[in-house]
Amino acid sequence: MADFEEIYAQYSPQIFRVCMGYINDREQAKDLVQETFISVWKNLSTFRNESKISTWIFRIATNNCLRALERSKRVMTTELPFHLPDQPHEETQEEKLTFLYNCIAELEETDRIIISLVLEDLPQAEIAAIVGLSAVNTRVKIHRVKEKLATKFKAHGQFE
Repeated sequence: MADFEEIYAQYSPQIFRVCMGYINDREQAKDLVQETFISVWKNLSTFRNESKISTWIFRIATNNCLRALERSKRVMTTELPFHLPDQPHEETQEEKLTFLYNCIAELEETDRIIISLVLEDLPQAEIAAIVGLSAVNTRVKIHRVKEKLATKFKAHGQFE
């Protein structure tokens, strides 16, 4: 089994992107990555190798994200409206990424985690294990989420 530093170096960038897909807040995503790896560090000795270590780590991260979303639902917040500019301009890569995360943030919780894991190039079987769905159901959900995102991107003029 790899040591903690190797595990952290290998998986922390992916876990950060998954958390961003859930939370869409850079600072909160960093906190969730930290919480995830504190749990990994505390429980690494009890990992039973019944699944891939990546599956175990992604499961911890998704649980942390779900708990954070649940906590945020209990807190009254006011969000600023998201307006697209009227004048066409060449979007930067950062703006495109922000738009992607905004679109992902509008999805249902399960869809958010699924597409975040797809973006990390995880195999569908591993995604199914992480989210607790059958492989067939996961494949269908991936297809539907991609359709939803494609619709949002077309409405924003991304696929013209």
